[in-house]
Amino acid sequence: MTPNRGMPRRRALRAGALAALGATALSACGGEGGAEHPGKQDRAEPATAPSADGRRMPDEAAPHELTYMSWPSRRIWKSYVHAVREDIARIARTIAEFEPVTLLADERDAKAARRACGSGVEILPVPVDDLWMRDTGPSFVLGPDGLAGVDLRFNGWGDKQEHARDGEVARRILADRGVPRVEAPIVGEGGAIEVDGAGTLLATESSLVNGNRNPGKSRDDIERALKRLFGVTRVIWVDGVRGKDITDYHIDALARFAEPGVVVMSTPPPTAPDDVWSKAYAQARETLSAAKDARGKSLDLAALPEPTRIGRRGPDFLASYVNYYVANGAVIMPRFGDRKADSAAASIVRELYPGRQVTQIPVDALGEGGGGIHCATQQLPKAP
Repeated sequence: MTPNRGMPRRRALRAGALAALGATALSACGGEGGAEHPGKQDRAEPATAPSADGRRMPDEAAPHELTYMSWPSRRIWKSYVHAVREDIARIARTIAEFEPVTLLADERDAKAARRACGSGVEILPVPVDDLWMRDTGPSFVLGPDGLAGVDLRFNGWGDKQEHARDGEVARRILADRGVPRVEAPIVGEGGAIEVDGAGTLLATESSLVNGNRNPGKSRDDIERALKRLFGVTRVIWVDGVRGKDITDYHIDALARFAEPGVVVMSTPPPTAPDDVWSKAYAQARETLSAAKDARGKSLDLAALPEPTRIGRRGPDFLASYVNYYVANGAVIMPRFGDRKADSAAASIVRELYPGRQVTQIPVDALGEGGGGIHCATQQLPKAP
């Protein structure tokens, strides 16, 4: 998930940041424009890099068995719950056109969730607090014995909020499917990591190398754990921003792998203010421009410009196209109402993901909570 100017993500809900659904923030990060996006002819073929235990995390574009999502509770979202549930139902119905969707919901909410999402979405009665399945659900890996699920021991983004039920979501999903659980020796969230499926992982130091999640652990300690858990041999760290949003700056609204060797970056307009987010974006771009992946190859950076004409938005609004979700045969991405920017973003994503249908949907209520489509989803990869 992402940084937002103004109040910290989701905590702002309690102070009324959603009062102006449809209301003026620039996007999550500021800074200069990004690099031209690369031609497909320059892309290398993916490889595999299993961990010492034989496990590896596939990239998101690998085939899925299904997508997990979660139904938001009234306790968290209060009077905004109806608008947010509409967005979640819309995302679930859209993904269900391409692959199965299983949505977790409290038993008392299951009927409403089923009615909103339709018969194409399976409702799994599991107690949940919030909708951010990317962070609360297991991060699935493949190994010699098949699927396993890494439980990053979600603790409410460093104990910033109480999420006792969400802290059990990963364990409950794995138990329901009979998938082995791998308890991580570190605390984190799925939105804090991005893998290329070929041995490289991106992360922000501000989120993982942080005493609110991993007290007493150095960056080297955490890097060793990431390599072992997800079967990567190269971790590329960017600085990020501490304490300005509830996630301490997740990677998944800033930089994503379109494929090994190709990183697409959420690129702010030149008019974005010179603030902590501008500096974080510039630092990340400089770091990624100089980085080598697990194969020893330089990264091509593709710019995905953020929208500017989106009307009045709250201070936490996430205006990042990069927070998209790659489903079987499709990419599901946001539409913000800036027609020129929406169209340009869809064209770029089509070129980055040839052969996939690009579908744009409005998720304004979700955006006002500082999150997006990727934050609300978690893929279950198909075992070979």
